[in-house]
Amino acid sequence: MASAHRIVFLERDSIRAQVRRPAFEHVWEEYPATTPEQVYDRLKDATIAITNKVRMTAELLERLPNLQLIAGAATGTDNIDLAWCRQHGLPVCNIRGYAVHAVPEHVMMLMLVLRRQLLAYRADLAAGKWQQAPMFCFFDHPIRDLHGSTLGLIGRGSLGEGVARLAEGFGMNVLWGERKGAAAVREGYVPFETLLAAADVVSLHCPLNAETRGMIGETELRTMKRDALLINTARGGLVDEQALVRALREGWIAGAGFDVLSQEPPRDGNPLLDLDLPNFILMPHVAWASAGAMQTLADQLVDNIEAFVRGEPRNRVT
Repeated sequence: MASAHRIVFLERDSIRAQVRRPAFEHVWEEYPATTPEQVYDRLKDATIAITNKVRMTAELLERLPNLQLIAGAATGTDNIDLAWCRQHGLPVCNIRGYAVHAVPEHVMMLMLVLRRQLLAYRADLAAGKWQQAPMFCFFDHPIRDLHGSTLGLIGRGSLGEGVARLAEGFGMNVLWGERKGAAAVREGYVPFETLLAAADVVSLHCPLNAETRGMIGETELRTMKRDALLINTARGGLVDEQALVRALREGWIAGAGFDVLSQEPPRDGNPLLDLDLPNFILMPHVAWASAGAMQTLADQLVDNIEAFVRGEPRNRVT
């Protein structure tokens, strides 16, 4: 009889949901969080590793011969050396479609707050400006409707599609951007540069990899309309953060709403943390984290592990 699987969940506190135990013989270990120095000792006897953001490098994986599966507890897998896993036949699976309501709703919230100048007016109200106004209201910050405006989406997975559905409900026109630098433009898409120049709001929904890292920099920000917004709920590394600071301070674009940074948590600081502007919103990577989405994630995580053990792997990325 085969020995029981040893499953190690490196970051249990990254999911606030019930995680059922798999329906096969196993030993389960879980830790609230795991530092890089702790990873090897915790995984050295594991056959299945569950990781959310803990880095799984080639150097580490070479020392874990018992490992049979890496079960990602997120959609993004940029923390895992996928090239090494492919080369050595180590399966990696991820979570898909779990935040199809949570993230799109968050994106629309960021758009609405910025287009309708909520932060600027709230600050003025706190400063007593309404009380001193000569009329029943004041118009210091221009308000723009979403209806009739153009939304440019980069990334056409389930999250991008979810944002498109909500945006169309608001009466927005949706454009899909082709990959940056693509030799040809697919049907239903527009060139990357065309999207940047035409959109009133640009929203990013693509993975972080060698092709997409830094895809929005000074050139791209200057290509956008001066009254356009940039929304990023995907990965911080997609955008040159120093260039974004300049863009917001110098008025290259009208505003930005971010839920992600290039390093998380930003223990060593980040230029976006120092921005105190009414046209910039930064949130701590919580667009995905509604109660419903987290429970769906937890259920799918165990579904993926059970499917692998049955010999019917699903949601594989390697």
